[in-house]
Amino acid sequence: MNKPMFGDKPGLNDLMKKAQEMQKKMQEIQKQIAEMEVVGQSGGGLVKVTMTGQHYAKRVSIDPSVLKEEKSILEDLIAAAINDAADKIEKGTREKMTALTGIKLPDGFNLPE
Repeated sequence: MNKPMFGDKPGLNDLMKKAQEMQKKMQEIQKQIAEMEVVGQSGGGLVKVTMTGQHYAKRVSIDPSVLKEEKSILEDLIAAAINDAADKIEKGTREKMTALTGIKLPDGFNLPE
């Protein structure tokens, strides 16, 4: 019969088991984040960037009306759409981590790769 090592506190085996469970959950969340896709937009949806949870740009969509604008305006719209997508990935990551840990993670928190 296994008795807890320190009175009512769980034994080392229980702690190790919980750590392994947490690690499995973390791996699953990292997989979900990697498979996530978001669409960042700018210019009221005139420019859209589809990005994966690993910050890989998969697609860029530019409304033809924007092509008549100056180059610098188009560049700014593309950058803004990329930043919008990156912000959505960070928000999704924080939400998934909060669901796992029950702890609200600060803005700008990144998972180690």
